[in-house]
Amino acid sequence: MPNFTLFRDSRRRLVLTTESGQQFVDVDPVRAFPISDPRRSISICDRQGREILSIDSLDDVPDGTRRTLEAELAEREFVPVILKVLNTPARSEPATWHVETDRGVTTFEVENEDSVHRRDPHRISIIDSRGIRYEIPDTRELDSHSRHVLDRFL
Repeated sequence: MPNFTLFRDSRRRLVLTTESGQQFVDVDPVRAFPISDPRRSISICDRQGREILSIDSLDDVPDGTRRTLEAELAEREFVPVILKVLNTPARSEPATWHVETDRGVTTFEVENEDSVHRRDPHRISIIDSRGIRYEIPDTRELDSHSRHVLDRFL
């Protein structure tokens, strides 16, 4: 089991520090088997989805780091899917977004453009000022207004 630490920086991004001191900013923990074996086979990936670190079992992770990792995984697993952007967020920061999600209509603030991430050519994630992650699995399925709004932030 490699030695590492996880913490949130001032912009609420998750930062991985390896035992050699190398830091990776804005990492994502991902469970390989979230339902059948949620405590085993966890990867920590960079912004492009490449694995940086593999964890065989959460039980092998020191308490403080394990709590951070478990909290991040729990937060990550609550991921509303944005179906439509209902307003035109201001160009000023923070920007207020009014959206329709798979869980209903909601309003949230995006602190800055760095909170809107392209995960692959058509997948976007947005992290609001409270740290809630919203996903757009495929921008091609959005209406033209919603795509236009996203283009301004990417």
